[in-house]
Amino acid sequence: MARAGLTVDRIVVAAAELADEAGFGNVSLSALARRFGVKDASLYSHVRNLNDLRSRLALHAGGELIDRIADAVAGRAGRDALTAFAGAYRAYALEHPGRYAATQIQIDQSLVAGSPALRRTAEITYGMLRAYGLAEPDLTDAVRLLRSTFHGYCVLESTGGFGAPATYGPPGTRRWRRSTSPSPTGPGRRGPQAERSSHGGMGACGHERSPTASA
Repeated sequence: MARAGLTVDRIVVAAAELADEAGFGNVSLSALARRFGVKDASLYSHVRNLNDLRSRLALHAGGELIDRIADAVAGRAGRDALTAFAGAYRAYALEHPGRYAATQIQIDQSLVAGSPALRRTAEITYGMLRAYGLAEPDLTDAVRLLRSTFHGYCVLESTGGFGAPATYGPPGTRRWRRSTSPSPTGPGRRGPQAERSSHGGMGACGHERSPTASA
């Protein structure tokens, strides 16, 4: 019987907090049960197992990330949208390392189907990149390239891979903007179609799929 007060949403939010505090790898049903002051069995009335919990956490974090990206790119296009996306992506990864790690896992397909967060991610991502005149299969390749670039940068920065700790203030932000600003002769070059676009963003949850074509 489910313990009064426990819900799937409360459990997932607590898992997100635990992930940021202790690391995504340390999120477990036992740790959450201790957090709520209940027995492990009480949680199984709401989530099937650890994989189910982590999948739900991944979707929760992915939704937070794409909401932040959407707010950042609203009203922007082309280079401005890409730069705004990059800033929102990096900020979330640094502020919520455990949640961000969750967005990179393979998600239970039964939860993926019909996920509003993943649909919104695809719409924002592909909407921005179509502004550069890209079509399939180049469009999906561009999504994967950008995701790989931003993810790699954030992981290296957060783990000291650049030989220095992550810099949250203006110096780190300036370096990030220089690194992610599209080259005038590269994929970020603004053309007539880019000027007309008003969408921006990129995939979050580690899954890229065009709203109109298979990846």
